[in-house]
Amino acid sequence: MSRFLFVVPPLTGHINPVVGVAAELAGRGHRVAWACSDPALVRRLAGEGAGASAGSGAEVFACAGAPEGSRPPELRGPEALRFLWEWYLLPLAEAMAPGVRAAVGEFRPDVVIADQQAFAGALVAERLGVPWATSATTSAEFTDPLAGLPKVREWLTERLALLRASVGDPAGRTDPRFSPRLVLAFSAPELAGPAEGVRWVGPSVAARPAGVGFPWQWLDAGRTTVLVTLGTANTDVGARFLDVCVQALRERADRVQAVVVDPGGTLRAPGGDKDVLVVPSVPQLALLERGVGAVVCHGGHNTVCEALWHGVPLVVAPIRDDQPVVAGQVADAGAGVRVRFGRVGARRLGEALDAVLDTPGHRAAAMRIGAAFRTAGGSPAAADHLEELARELS
Repeated sequence: MSRFLFVVPPLTGHINPVVGVAAELAGRGHRVAWACSDPALVRRLAGEGAGASAGSGAEVFACAGAPEGSRPPELRGPEALRFLWEWYLLPLAEAMAPGVRAAVGEFRPDVVIADQQAFAGALVAERLGVPWATSATTSAEFTDPLAGLPKVREWLTERLALLRASVGDPAGRTDPRFSPRLVLAFSAPELAGPAEGVRWVGPSVAARPAGVGFPWQWLDAGRTTVLVTLGTANTDVGARFLDVCVQALRERADRVQAVVVDPGGTLRAPGGDKDVLVVPSVPQLALLERGVGAVVCHGGHNTVCEALWHGVPLVVAPIRDDQPVVAGQVADAGAGVRVRFGRVGARRLGEALDAVLDTPGHRAAAMRIGAAFRTAGGSPAAADHLEELARELS
């Protein structure tokens, strides 16, 4: 039996991909624990499958979190990226570091699995001499998103050096986003393109705690269902786009019905009728399993990969961060159509939706990528790589 400590930021899209891996390791008899600044979120997403023992729930070591505050919704491009690093990722790493050190001291893991945006996991492990692996829950970093932005790259290199001096090994040289021992990427080259030194395991699509209250009886078997979602972190910027989606979908109500996820309650007329259902959340995997004709989304890595896993083509409207990179991957692979989040109107969005629903090539590309995802192995493959690393180090 080995001990594995997952260090994750308090972000649903970064926890969900490794929930299945943790459960797989626990099912094989290993001891699994988590370090996060939001233990309740980990326990809600992980359920009991990734706990220390059957029925105990997830074992989570609490860490401090980043300072309160939100990113100005109008920020885009390099400004949004710099804000993300300066006001969230770097402060989060400094805040989490003492809790991660305490977790390593108490749990004594054989391997730390550090999310690519939870730098405290990698740097604390480095300082304490504990082997660590990278959990890359988005493939954007493999494409060098700072290419063409030398000043941003220089600034980021300096900030990471300061962070290492504070919480890591000052003599270390490894980029905390890329473990020299093992990088687990939850995608496949068929979508993300080639990358050196990466173990492609595909999406970790595992059973999740079931949501309650979704009106399954509302679905009309005679029409195609379209899912519209902007994820969990974009409620402050989505009102106009969601309204455009509703307009375009209502114009196609003779053949399409829409499920629109609106967690912030931004739409003027929330609720539902026979053509458009507006809900604050949705059991996304269950809905995709039930059958969806297309997904309209922001290009979030999890949503994109879960749609493609089920062979569903996409309309992608990236907002910021890694989303433009992921949206570009979708379009380049032929599995969807990219539109401009801030400028698209109902006519253009409708055209994009018609294209992914009616052009066989988009669905064929989505199904091809989905097949590659399944071949990559998912959670069991990721667990295999982690077990192999633990054996090599024992």
